[in-house]
Amino acid sequence: MSESSPGPVVDLDPWAQLVGQLEARARLEAAAVSPVHAYLFLGNRGSGTFRAALGFAGLILASAYDDRPAADRALSLAVDGKHPDVVVIEPQGAALRVSEAEEIIRAGLRTPVEGQRKVIVVPGAEAMEEAAIGKLLKVVEEPPPSTVFVLLAEEVPPEIVTIASRCVTVEFGPLSPLDLERALLDAGVDPERASVAASAAGGDLDRARLLATDDDLADRARLWQEVPRRLDGSGYMVTELVNEVRSGMDRAQGPLEVQHQAEVGQLEARVEQLGERGSGRAELVARHKREIRRLRSDELRFGLATLARTYRDHLVEGSNLEITEPQTHQALRAIQTGAENLIRNPNEALLLQDLFLRLEPSAP
Repeated sequence: MSESSPGPVVDLDPWAQLVGQLEARARLEAAAVSPVHAYLFLGNRGSGTFRAALGFAGLILASAYDDRPAADRALSLAVDGKHPDVVVIEPQGAALRVSEAEEIIRAGLRTPVEGQRKVIVVPGAEAMEEAAIGKLLKVVEEPPPSTVFVLLAEEVPPEIVTIASRCVTVEFGPLSPLDLERALLDAGVDPERASVAASAAGGDLDRARLLATDDDLADRARLWQEVPRRLDGSGYMVTELVNEVRSGMDRAQGPLEVQHQAEVGQLEARVEQLGERGSGRAELVARHKREIRRLRSDELRFGLATLARTYRDHLVEGSNLEITEPQTHQALRAIQTGAENLIRNPNEALLLQDLFLRLEPSAP
């Protein structure tokens, strides 16, 4: 923390796991001593909003203590997600449901366990069921004095504007490839691999770290780059490419599945020691499913971006693609449509099949 910060005096760095985002850090340090009732951290997944929320929560809780050891303990537990007064409630499905909104309300109304305040962190706040929005609005607008809400969202769709208007917004920009590459290099990743992973991660640090362990990344990039050259007007080739792309996505799950297996092993060890009750097994399974869905969507975005870059390079620099300029523009529009359709969680095979058919030079 900077010496000029008005925040609590602590020896630990609340932002040790946060890359970049210097402006957001400064705002949160200034707000920690006397926080308002609700904040909205706005930024793409992987930009650091969740880690920032834990660091901010730690500073809020640490500000209640005059001695450094107590303040450092509160901060350390919060940053690790283990403080009893930091409650994380994440949607288990595609959108936050009424039952989860009710859980947030109950958590918000409870008194703090240890200190004077508690912080409720809600990731994925951009997607809420209509009834859940109505339930949350009042408690977010007028929570108990001891409660601070931190909502995390990638965007503010019209449905949650009323809730967003009750919050102080702190924006987190996407991380640059250079920021990501430095973070990977600091973690000991090979320079060449760090460069490739950083450029393919789309500003998402979590994805960059995962890609850095992925031996197949360069091969998947080459597959997408070769799509325009391999399309030959036949349905057989479209089917072949769809199967190859999906096989590559299956392989891309490998590092994440290894991580999931390790977490399941840790859970099983806790269950054996402490019993099943309260183990969080259902939450772990649900999170693993969400992370796999996100990974596959990220893989499609990476592929579409690689494909678009191939067509743009042909447009600007020329290449051995035997297509005209209008056909190139047509292909770029088809890729953009495919990217927009990802928001609706489409069937992978159908999306890819439709895209590759539209990329055929003779397609309308």
